[in-house]
Amino acid sequence: MNVKTVAIIPAYNESGNIERVVQDILALPFPVVPLVVNDGSRDDTAAVAIRAGAVVLDLPFNLGIGGAVQLGYRYAMEQGFDIAVQVDGDGQHDVTYLEALIKPLQNKNVDMAVGSRFLVCDGGFRSSFTRRIGISFFRLLIRALTGFPTTDPTSGFRACGRRLIKVYASYYPGDFPEPEAIVVARRLGAIVVEVPVAMRARTTGKSSIGKLKSPYYMIKVTAAILLHMWKDRKVYGPWA
Repeated sequence: MNVKTVAIIPAYNESGNIERVVQDILALPFPVVPLVVNDGSRDDTAAVAIRAGAVVLDLPFNLGIGGAVQLGYRYAMEQGFDIAVQVDGDGQHDVTYLEALIKPLQNKNVDMAVGSRFLVCDGGFRSSFTRRIGISFFRLLIRALTGFPTTDPTSGFRACGRRLIKVYASYYPGDFPEPEAIVVARRLGAIVVEVPVAMRARTTGKSSIGKLKSPYYMIKVTAAILLHMWKDRKVYGPWA
């Protein structure tokens, strides 16, 4: 591959997982820069990531996933990367699928490739029943509002080209940003595709979205998505 690629890895208290994530990226047969955005962790996530060989951006306090990912996009824009891939710091994303995610973006007509765990039938990790209800709801909502037939709108395993790197460096949704980010892209006229991937269960730590937070997640993200449909597209920054 002859494209300059960075993997944005937001991480909060992921010292038990981050070394494996970084090492797996560095072991790929093509160059990808692992960029760990340490989101105010209280453990030694940053130190472990540095020892593993990652570039680390240290936030002094916890901004949440949206703020951490946006910082990663700013770094990608400033350093002139062609492609930015989002990879979770908990080890759930199987980075052997990165090549498949990046490949559609080598076609200049594609702006984002989202990894969908629902396009493969290998029995991989699919998340809890409660989460799948939310995923199904957002599938219908995003399709109704934007016309994009997404199968995995909450997947954070995705790749973006230069145009969306620039947009997300300027504007990126805050809490639980994955469905919103798709809506932003589609409102701008971005071409978004899905790529089949497999995901893994996390081995240590716990998700930030538990059963009690799921209803809050659905209500908040639904309200945010509906608000996006009223916003002037200029708030997202330049699109060219």
